[in-house]
Amino acid sequence: MGGVKTSIGPQPAPRALWCAGGLGATLSGMNIPFLDNLRKRRVPDSGTALMSAQEEDPQGIAQLLSECELLRARAAAAGIGLDDSTASLEALDQMAPRWRDDPEEIPWLGNDAGLYLGTVIVRTVPGAVWQVWPDGRPVVRLASGREVDVVAAGQQWAADGAPELSRHYAEVAEG
Repeated sequence: MGGVKTSIGPQPAPRALWCAGGLGATLSGMNIPFLDNLRKRRVPDSGTALMSAQEEDPQGIAQLLSECELLRARAAAAGIGLDDSTASLEALDQMAPRWRDDPEEIPWLGNDAGLYLGTVIVRTVPGAVWQVWPDGRPVVRLASGREVDVVAAGQQWAADGAPELSRHYAEVAEG
């Protein structure tokens, strides 16, 4: 597995960075017919594969989405323990945003922050569950049926700090 070069040294690449289009996004711009044929035959659409896995093992998908390795490493380096609680979201909001010095790290950390926000919501808000859109993007579906794009919220938080993760959680928890 590759690594991510960051301001505090090399880190393992996060396992679950959502990418619009999945594998198709990397191959569709290239005119390499045999790769397109191989992809069509052997690699299922990333969204379809994730949706199938969610149906078969929702707890396994929830576990995968909760890993957030890069965010957990940054939080640990700042002395913040991530215990999937609302208090940990408040602590993250107070963390010095050193990652903003490295534009390559912002989307990775934002992705992890969104997945962590989703993990806290799923574990603490009654009726909240992970849902995977057909394009493979994970969202949180509330008991009311409303879907929350937590990855977009995490990306926005990583880029400019607003809205705060704890505020976003509070808005979702209110209903």
